[in-house]
Formats: sequence, structure tokens, C-alpha cells
Amino acid sequence: MVEKELRKLILELSYKTKTGHIGSHLSICDMVFCLYDRIMNIKPSDFDGKKNSERDRFILSKGHAGLALYVTLYLKNFLTKEELETYCDHHGTYFGIHPKNCIKGVEFSTGSLGQGVTFAVGEALAARIQKYNRKIYCLISDGEINEGSCWEAFMFASHHKLSNLCVLYDHNTLQCFGKTDKIIQNDNIKEKMTSFGFDIYDIDGHNLNEMQSVIISAMKNADKPVFINAKTIAGKGVSFMENELKWHYKFMIEEEYNLALGF
Repeated sequence: MVEKELRKLILELSYKTKTGHIGSHLSICDMVFCLYDRIMNIKPSDFDGKKNSERDRFILSKGHAGLALYVTLYLKNFLTKEELETYCDHHGTYFGIHPKNCIKGVEFSTGSLGQGVTFAVGEALAARIQKYNRKIYCLISDGEINEGSCWEAFMFASHHKLSNLCVLYDHNTLQCFGKTDKIIQNDNIKEKMTSFGFDIYDIDGHNLNEMQSVIISAMKNADKPVFINAKTIAGKGVSFMENELKWHYKFMIEEEYNLALGF
């Protein structure tokens, strides 16, 4: 199953490089893969020579989960295994914690939370002005909407009825310092986004078939921006990591890695 392959690669590279954010990678990897594999109009050849302007765009606003994007790009043949294995090797690699737009398949360098959605809104408006049919998909974290720039972008998207924009909300209820409801409560996110003029849909962020069906239908019928409330689990697929805050930053020791590989 592709879900296991995604997680195996994430765990291998995280362990090899002694890097964290493992819970974040495992939270979104299913969504990112689903977009590239089943939803978006995008392929590796779109980046050969002059970029194909009609291709859909994906922007990972949750930049610290860049490894989930790299693994997907590798499995979809945007990257070679040799490139992927330079992840965080600290010898001039382009593949750091946060994605850079010099990597094939990466549209924007991201990582400063709250900025990716502003890029996405700009891309959506540009597509309209240029009369292209491309769609823009932006994945944000639930802690990220603490940033005011997100809400400015949401207002702008709503005002201009950017129906080619889809915001995917990684709703795993954890952020770096604790539970989101203890830091800035966001349980009423659907009501807020409805009031901001978005169409709202709920999905299981780990069910590829459900994601494919709901997102394709939502974007096909959209007359305003789309907001996908994706229920996810931080650390999904590794029992001792699931919903555990420490795996936002912690890296694995050998015993934990061996245990994790058993899923």
C-alpha cells in the first residue's frame, strides 16, 4: 500500500538525518500524495524547459513538513532517489527541512507560517487574470491560522470569489507548544470560514478515496473559494507517535526507529 511506502521513506530519512517534525510529516503525507496522484493536473514534464502554465499548483504553507512533499515528488517521478537521499545531509543540498522552489515540482519556498496561503491567493488571482484553468491547492496547519496574514488572505480570496483556490486544513489539533484549543481555540473554524465566504467540506485526511471524491467534486462545482477541513492525526500510522506532542520536534533513536518500522 502506498500509505506504508510513504511512511517508510519518511521514517528512514528522518532517522538517517536525526531530524524532527515526524508527527507533522505523517499527518499530511496522505493528503499530499492524493493531490499529486489523483487530483492535480501536474506531471514531471511540466517542469522540463519552459514550465507548463496550465499545470495546477500546490503550495505547502506548512513548510516544516517538507519531507512529506519530497517523498511524494519522488514517488511521482519528479525527483530521483539520489536527490531524495540528500535530504538534510548538510553538504550543499537543496533538500532542507523547508521546501525551496529550486526543486522540481516545488512552486514556492515556504516555511514562514502564514505566508503560503498568501502565495496561493496571488496564484489564484493570477490564473484568473491570465485566463488559465489551473487550480491552486494550499495545505495549511491548524496552528498556522494564529497568523493574521492567513485571515487577510482569506478575506481577499472571498472578496474576489477565487473559485480556483482550495485550502486544505490539516486539523490534527496539535501545534508546537501544545493543543490548539489550549493556545488559540479553533473548534469553530468551519463557522468562521463560512462567514468568510468559503465553501466548506469535511474529509478524513488519511482516506485517499474519500479525499479524491470530495475534493474533485468540490472544485468542479465551486463558485467561491473551497476550504477542506481535513481531520488528521499527528504521527498517523506509528502507534507510539500518534497524537503525541513530543514528535513535533523529537528525532528517533535506534530503538524507536526499529519499533516504528513495524507501524
